[in-house]
Amino acid sequence: MADDTAGLQTDDSLAPPEPEADHGRRPDRPLRIGIICPYSLTVPGGVQMQVLGLARELRRRGHEARVLGPCDGPPPESFVTPIGNSLPTAANGSVAPLAPDPPAVMRTIRVLDEEAFDVVHVHEPLAPGPSVTAVLTHRHPTVGTFHAAGVSAMYRLLSPFLSRLINRIDRKVVVSKDALALVQSYLGGSYEVLFNGVEVAQIQRAATMQREPGARPAVFFCGRHETRKGLSVLLDAFGQVSTDAELWIAGTGPDTDELKRRAGDDERITWLGRVSDEEKFARLKAADVFCAPSLGGESFGVVLIEAMAAGTTVVASSLDGYQNVATHDRDALLSPPGDAAALAASLDTALSDPALGERLRAAGTERARSFAMAALADRYLDIYRELIDARRART
Repeated sequence: MADDTAGLQTDDSLAPPEPEADHGRRPDRPLRIGIICPYSLTVPGGVQMQVLGLARELRRRGHEARVLGPCDGPPPESFVTPIGNSLPTAANGSVAPLAPDPPAVMRTIRVLDEEAFDVVHVHEPLAPGPSVTAVLTHRHPTVGTFHAAGVSAMYRLLSPFLSRLINRIDRKVVVSKDALALVQSYLGGSYEVLFNGVEVAQIQRAATMQREPGARPAVFFCGRHETRKGLSVLLDAFGQVSTDAELWIAGTGPDTDELKRRAGDDERITWLGRVSDEEKFARLKAADVFCAPSLGGESFGVVLIEAMAAGTTVVASSLDGYQNVATHDRDALLSPPGDAAALAASLDTALSDPALGERLRAAGTERARSFAMAALADRYLDIYRELIDARRART
């Protein structure tokens, strides 16, 4: 097994950089940046959110950032170049909307040939489809960001090939210690640990959903309805909560019908289906508690940071990935994964103790500032320019 501290010099490298006042500090020429996403950009997901959010921040600064990836319907942004539809593929305990088919691969190659990118930034660079295609062709200086944590059958089965493939990536980044542990345990190599970014200002500017006076306090869940997201545990816990509250459930997934049957006709529960970012942020700001009861496979708690930015009390599982961003009793309440009774107790505490809620929300708002997308874009721009300068020096 590879040394899991390679490429990680000190614990300080895990801390997010402090927000800076001037995020456009370098007057260098605008860059043409290709950002590759392996997952369908019309399906909600953490990687998709990172890709689109980073592109928006780079474009705000005057760079020509374009996103390439599968789309199942109209592209979500004008700067997205679709390379085909996705195919549901089992991955990391979930079902990923990938595009590994030959037509998508050929479209990716054609776009990379046609676009005069200065640098290509590939997310989940070993995922089948446009990501691994961009790494294999290696037409431009290439940054690879690894998001996955937990276990990976692909890494285990294909490690000899993948170990050679990652050598084609000029700079390798992981989003957390947990993502670092996964990729290094199978593939080795040196990586920089950079946090995921959150568009904090966008969330704070979002409208708040209006509620009726005297309405019950609300708990909000937003995520895919599959085992690892822990919605079944939340439903069990909600049945044990003594506070008269309501539960908003956003998202869909393979377990939706079964979960609805389990919930029965509980009039306190509202099933919202898939929601837009605008509605998600509006409900985050209106909810009393955001609950993330995941059971595993989370490398970084972006959903927790979003809730903190919205000023919502966070109750979540004490997963390693979530503890990258949240600390129990400082800015969130964390309970053991899969423990419905403990989760119910945390929900009751958060809903019934106003002073505690106010303290957690204040700390969470401050914590969220540390993960602003603008600070992440600063570091990536430095990496892009280092690679571009190095390429020019060799030619």
